[in-house]
Amino acid sequence: MERKEYVLYSSNLEKDMRVIRYGTKGVTFLGFPTQCANAGNYEDFGVIRTLQPLLEEGRMQLFTVDTVDSESWYCTDGINTWRSARQESYYRFIIDELIPFMADTAGRDRPAVIGIDMGATHAAIVFFRRPELFSALLALSGIYDSSYYYHGWMDSTLYDNSVECFLNNMPEDHPWIRSYNNSHMILCCGQGPWEDECARSLRNLEKILHRKRINANVDFWGSDVSHDWVWWRHQIEYFIPALLRHHT
Repeated sequence: MERKEYVLYSSNLEKDMRVIRYGTKGVTFLGFPTQCANAGNYEDFGVIRTLQPLLEEGRMQLFTVDTVDSESWYCTDGINTWRSARQESYYRFIIDELIPFMADTAGRDRPAVIGIDMGATHAAIVFFRRPELFSALLALSGIYDSSYYYHGWMDSTLYDNSVECFLNNMPEDHPWIRSYNNSHMILCCGQGPWEDECARSLRNLEKILHRKRINANVDFWGSDVSHDWVWWRHQIEYFIPALLRHHT
């Protein structure tokens, strides 16, 4: 399996961002790491090892990326308007800089996007805001009401980065809904230790998706399934083949 690191200077963030590419063929995936983590997160916690057979067989290739969560969602001493603007700059980096880089590097097919923990929040944001750019979504143990990280505070910028908020207010005839339903969406979390808030958020999002007739697969694993890598690796091993079958 080929592994290659890149450093991209982001004009939106005004800093270097690290990207790692695993594999060179197959369906392209963009992977967001857990909260405040970097591009090596999936490798450090065994996800790349779990996906290694699919990567080596050329069935998929995966790009992982740094975050700026410590400057936005988890910046405890920052001004809220600055924090929300920093998240929007990160979103712009992904859409305006990273996605074109991936297209130039791996081909023009729409990538699938996956995320774990805070990464699931990022994955859902980019997927639901720009559905024409992505072919599929796998979100594990995310929280989709962004005001949770701001103790209930919200402005228009954070609203745009809160999937529960903007989907809830989306007209039922909005053209994006057709785009969503032409993709494959899986959202999952456990119901065990440290998953309470994730499960609450996903149940609320499930109601919104159902009301808007958005055909996502929402899956709640059991009360023994905790907010932990051992379960996220199991979920990735279980769900990634389903996303790959969707591309055949």
